[in-house]
Amino acid sequence: MPPRGRPPLPQRPRPQQTPFQEEPRAKLFRVAGLAAVSALFEHEPARVERLFFDERLKPAVSGFCKTMAAAHKPYRMVEGDELAKVAGTVLHGGVVALMAPRALPALDGEAARRWNEPLLILDGVGNPHNLGAILRTAAFFGLPRVVLSDHPGQAQPSEAAYRVAEGGFEWVELFKAANLPALLKRLRATHRVVGTALDPKRVSIDVGGLTAGGAKPLALVMGNEEDGIPPATLAACDTVLTIPGSGRVQSLNVAATAAILIHALAARP
Repeated sequence: MPPRGRPPLPQRPRPQQTPFQEEPRAKLFRVAGLAAVSALFEHEPARVERLFFDERLKPAVSGFCKTMAAAHKPYRMVEGDELAKVAGTVLHGGVVALMAPRALPALDGEAARRWNEPLLILDGVGNPHNLGAILRTAAFFGLPRVVLSDHPGQAQPSEAAYRVAEGGFEWVELFKAANLPALLKRLRATHRVVGTALDPKRVSIDVGGLTAGGAKPLALVMGNEEDGIPPATLAACDTVLTIPGSGRVQSLNVAATAAILIHALAARP
């Protein structure tokens, strides 16, 4: 008790203790399969944080193990069941790399206007397997760059897309683009911008028209699997392209369409 006649001393609030929290680590992507992992080690081995493989692939990944050892990063041979747990699938191909995801740079519109190679632009391709298949085709035919729009449904690089791409992500530069219609309007000064669509209101070309030459490099736009290219994006294109078929089904899968058109771009003089 305080002495009589003196008020009690005020109690100071005790400082609140906050538990220590580690900084959240960036989620690592799981890249499975020898082709995809080989491409990753060939182009950006520093992004690989961990490596797991089964006994049958030990000779094939020995060089990767040396790279990991030199960087003081873990690598390990594991049994098939454990490798499936690491990969999240039994379709791992015997090797899994855990890598830091690569940030997508914003497309520099002025730089894009100076590119002479064909440019593929995806505006709402939502299925990650389709994205992976398109990147695989682009890498196969040597298409150097692919642009992803800010469409809310646009698939982004993911484990599923990497698995289907079979290393394609490591051979193709990826960019992100905001306000695609405005970008396309500016790009039309230096590129022939072609949208893939079924639009009865506009005169369309076929694949032959795509490969007919011309002074300008091509910028090819592909849209969502269900809804196609958004109207504002389509209006910003110079022309539209359709692939005529038998009429028995309405259209091709977007990845199949991309394969046909990327092949045509690669063959274009």
